[in-house]
Amino acid sequence: MARSKKTRKVGLIGVRKDPDYRPAPKVSSGRVKKKKGKPAGSRHNVEQPDVQPKASKTKQDPRVGSKKPIELVVTAKRPPQPAMRKYASPADELAALEADERLAELLDKLDANKTLSAAEQAYVDEKMNRHRIVCDLLGITDDEEEESDPFDTLDALNIEDFKH
Repeated sequence: MARSKKTRKVGLIGVRKDPDYRPAPKVSSGRVKKKKGKPAGSRHNVEQPDVQPKASKTKQDPRVGSKKPIELVVTAKRPPQPAMRKYASPADELAALEADERLAELLDKLDANKTLSAAEQAYVDEKMNRHRIVCDLLGITDDEEEESDPFDTLDALNIEDFKH
């Protein structure tokens, strides 16, 4: 007789010979196992289009990154334009214009009959136009008009016109 090893299992040792016997289905414990990670092959699978396309938000491929262009060659950027200074009064602005060292140097060059570059000439024109506007606001007239002699107009008068 063949010897069988001792075991702790209790139950049938062989297969039942009943033809109608089916083993009972395994009963789940009632909880659903939590899935971990993404399904296999999700990186290579192309997403299937939805049956109802959403008009407000279209799904994009998650692999696609930003569409913002990246500069490969660094170009020289223009320096930001200096903001116009705000002055409390036109007198303050006039004082600032008259104290401008760069403008004074460029005006000295012009007085010495030296040529200015286009940028320097534009700077001088801009500042002189602003100076003229501020002087008009303050009621200041040009010095050239004040230097004219008031007696010069008297010489132009004809005394015969005043005789009766």
